[in-house]
Amino acid sequence: MRRMSNLRTEVETWQGVAGRVKDALDLVEMVIDEEDDSMLAELTAEVETLEQQLEKLEFQLVLSGEHDKDSALLSIHAGAGGTESQDWAEMLMRMYMRWAEAGGYQVELVDRTEGEGAGVKSATLVIEGDYAYGYLRAERGVHRLVRISPFDASSRRHTSFALVEVVPDIDTDIDIDLNLDDVEIDVYKSGGAGGQHVQKNSTAIRVKHIPTGLVVTCQNERSQLQNKETALRILRGRLYDLELKKQEEEQARLKGQHVDAGWGNQIRSYVLHPYKMVKDHRTKYEVGNAEAVLDGRLDDFIEAYLRHTIGEPV
Repeated sequence: MRRMSNLRTEVETWQGVAGRVKDALDLVEMVIDEEDDSMLAELTAEVETLEQQLEKLEFQLVLSGEHDKDSALLSIHAGAGGTESQDWAEMLMRMYMRWAEAGGYQVELVDRTEGEGAGVKSATLVIEGDYAYGYLRAERGVHRLVRISPFDASSRRHTSFALVEVVPDIDTDIDIDLNLDDVEIDVYKSGGAGGQHVQKNSTAIRVKHIPTGLVVTCQNERSQLQNKETALRILRGRLYDLELKKQEEEQARLKGQHVDAGWGNQIRSYVLHPYKMVKDHRTKYEVGNAEAVLDGRLDDFIEAYLRHTIGEPV
């Protein structure tokens, strides 16, 4: 039923485009017959809109993975380096929230562990909307920042790292091997901001999947039940991602490729000093306007990566 609903939506979208194209062709004939400048302006605007919509729909054809159309669960973890990396993790969190809001996605911060002095040690966002996971899977990996540190009295240049994890928001009716007997659930009091209600009650949830050692925390919602449901959603997504990585590693092993199970090398560098540049090391795509990227303008990087994965020129 879920697949049928998705296909019905896709068919209706293309039928809508076909209808608009037919109307535009009828308008062409009217413009030719009547030579009306106002109608010509209307036709020009409609053609531009249709071209943009078609380009977007054609690009979505590269998002053919099983869960590419799903919502996404995005987690950010500060690397070694204390305050520097924690501040960088918070900058990334803001960047992805800006990207999501600009793209019309619903974004919710479901877990946040405050840094020591500044920033965050870790944070998890739920980004809801069509193709959120398909697009954001381009962001998985280590992100590197080079800048003059605002926390260094000597104004020296520092390099910071943060890890971004992205998993699909798996529907509960999809068969993911999650036996609740293998799950250990702890309840504790939320920390940080949240008001008196959060501080007085033990509403935060920590879920540990014993066979894999995966741990998920959630302390955003007011009720213990809501936090438990959200934590289990995130755990399902991470179990799916773990299985996907195992399959990729096995394929790479059979091909004789080296697979690094650790953080690996950074996928992207953000340089703010001595020059300004953001460069993706997988696709070699780069821009000079680093501030715009940190404000959420990620579409060009995401598109370049997705085209790169199917062998199209960037």
